[in-house]
Amino acid sequence: MASEHPSISIFRAAHQERGGTGDIVILPDSVHTAALAAEALGCEVGAIANSLLFEAAGEPVLILTSGAHRVDTARAAERIGVPRLKRARPEFVREHTGQVIGGVSPLGHPTAVPTYLDRWLARYPVVWAAAGHPAAVFSTTYAELLAMTGATELTVD
Repeated sequence: MASEHPSISIFRAAHQERGGTGDIVILPDSVHTAALAAEALGCEVGAIANSLLFEAAGEPVLILTSGAHRVDTARAAERIGVPRLKRARPEFVREHTGQVIGGVSPLGHPTAVPTYLDRWLARYPVVWAAAGHPAAVFSTTYAELLAMTGATELTVD
């Protein structure tokens, strides 16, 4: 058996520590977009929880949004209470999550990152999110994801 990528191992430990009950699936190919993930998993794109890291005045903000949504950064910033949300650069993402864009999970970051969860995801009995690597995903429920991340619920449109 090949050894597991370190970022997946870190995610796996965080998932277990926080009581995650879903499956961790390593796909044969990277799934950098919600559409690719949904196709690989045979689910609706809306059931994919995209982990989008933004920069707000130099600090990280993680928004877990449905693959059916694009984040209106001005509206989201207003709802979160920050002056501006800016798409994070790859170096910023790696620094604050320990992961790469396309594989950012909601868990397993070096330090706590303020996290917001798109209420739209509650519509799905099973939600899929990245597990620390572009080819790794895990299944969960909205309630479990909310509990594991300590996220604040957010309307994303």
